[in-house]
Amino acid sequence: MSENAQPVFSIEKLYVKDLSVEVPGAPQIYLEREAPQVNVQLRTEGKNIDDGVYEIALTVTVSATIGEDRTLFLVEVAQAGIFQIRNVPEADLEPVMMIGCPNILFPYAREAVSDAVTRAGFQPVLLSPVNFEALYQSQRQQATVQQGETPIQ
Repeated sequence: MSENAQPVFSIEKLYVKDLSVEVPGAPQIYLEREAPQVNVQLRTEGKNIDDGVYEIALTVTVSATIGEDRTLFLVEVAQAGIFQIRNVPEADLEPVMMIGCPNILFPYAREAVSDAVTRAGFQPVLLSPVNFEALYQSQRQQATVQQGETPIQ
């Protein structure tokens, strides 16, 4: 990296990479009046696809269940983006990919989840904002503990 090279960060493309909707109990499940328990899981993955170009995918899985075993719906959205990230110090690359990019992708994933749930015949699920920095730090600490090292505070 040359001394005077300015960092570059740009969005090349945003897209839904994968979308899955399941309503296993249809049509009887639509007669349910009990309030469902909604569970949300997030996963972020990044990979280099060209020199200074990365694909980042934020996968949001939302499931709604009644009782222990009756699933109302399961929606999974992989919202992805192609980002140009150049002249960024190696130590800063992972935080940009795992915090900055998911912050950009999340509103699109949130909209896709809400739309998919509505199209499946249910009330929309509006995902709460996510602090990707705290999530990233928590995952880093867990990985450090699993490797048997003392976490850095």
